[in-house]
Order: sequence, then C-alpha cells, then structure tokens
Amino acid sequence: MLYNYQDQANREQEMKNAKIEYTKSTGNIFEDLGFSDSKERLAKSQLAMKINDLIEKRDLTQKQSADILHVNQPKISALINGRLDGFSIERLMYFLNLLNQDVEIVVKPSKRSTRGRITVCVVDKKKAAG
Repeated sequence: MLYNYQDQANREQEMKNAKIEYTKSTGNIFEDLGFSDSKERLAKSQLAMKINDLIEKRDLTQKQSADILHVNQPKISALINGRLDGFSIERLMYFLNLLNQDVEIVVKPSKRSTRGRITVCVVDKKKAAG
C-alpha cells in the first residue's frame, strides 16, 4: 500500500485550521471543577505544597517528617500525595509552625462589593530579603 502524502498534508492543514474550544480558568482549579468548597481546597493545597517543599528541602524521610509533625507515616504519605481530606487548614498551619515557619492571618475589608476571599501567600525568605 502506498502512502499518500497529499492526504497527510490535507489532514495537517485541517488540524491547523481547526478551532479548539476551551474554557478560561478562574485561577482556582477546584472552582473550575465545580467543588462547592473550592476556596478551602485551594488554600489547603497551597499550605500542603509549602509543607512538602520544606520536607523536600530538608531532605527528610517520611518517618522523620512524621516524627516532627507528630503524626504517623501514612499521614505524611497522604499529605505528600495531595490527599488532604484528613487535614484541616488549622492543622496544616500547625505543621508549618512545627517546621519553624511563621503563619500570619490577615483580615481586611474586601476591595470588591462581593463576598471576601481566602488567599494563601507564601513568602520566600530569600526573595523577600533581596
């Protein structure tokens, strides 16, 4: 069977001309996926990412991390793998304290006329000093 290069060229041109439909993200993947608690999920995931970064930077094993955070190793595994249902925001903040991190909560009026929002801002000490 002979390969038809013209057919291949036509298919490639059709693909280039095809309009791809997409939906612009809100910036919160959990909201995009329709979770009713999307703001809490995003905050928890951002806190967990910082905890994971600290564990990785300190080259801690899951057992060492568990000892520092006063939990068992399976909880560390869940945390590292993003299974955050068993963790509250408060507990994740406490973990950060145990990892020698300050956690500040700032409450201020919303700049919008709509409901306020929850934002997690992680400050990198090196970047903040420079």
